[in-house]
Amino acid sequence: MSEAKHPGHPHGAMRRKDREITDRTAIDAIIDAGRVLYLALADDNIPFVVPVFYAYDHTGLFFHCARAGTKVRIMQRNPAVSFAISLDHGVIESDAACDFEARHRTVIGFGRTVFITDEAAKIAALDRIVARFTPQHFDYPKTNLAATTVVRIEIDSVKGKTHGL
Repeated sequence: MSEAKHPGHPHGAMRRKDREITDRTAIDAIIDAGRVLYLALADDNIPFVVPVFYAYDHTGLFFHCARAGTKVRIMQRNPAVSFAISLDHGVIESDAACDFEARHRTVIGFGRTVFITDEAAKIAALDRIVARFTPQHFDYPKTNLAATTVVRIEIDSVKGKTHGL
């Protein structure tokens, strides 16, 4: 995972180098600490953004959703995605209206979605997601597993940015 190598890719050089997080451990810490990932999809040049709970294994991200719906339909046609995770929100006030700024730590990434169909892999991914919210262990009834789509985002590139902390 690094800066994208495709011409015109939006993950080019960061304009504000003083705010860029280059340490991969710091980027991973933001991803690990976040709870909600904002997933950006595109269908025939129409953008669609949706928040999802997620888990991270330091190479990819996992989330789950219903077996059918807008997300699934778009990902089936176009597995290319972008995502954002942001922490430590606040405002840096100023005496001038145009000098207010956002306090944050943010990660933005690009990747592609892969549908997980193997039952053991689905359960492992669901366990990762659930473990982020509770130490309790659950069993997943076959009917629930069959009705659940589990998706892995294979991360192609990721960048971090911080300000005001």
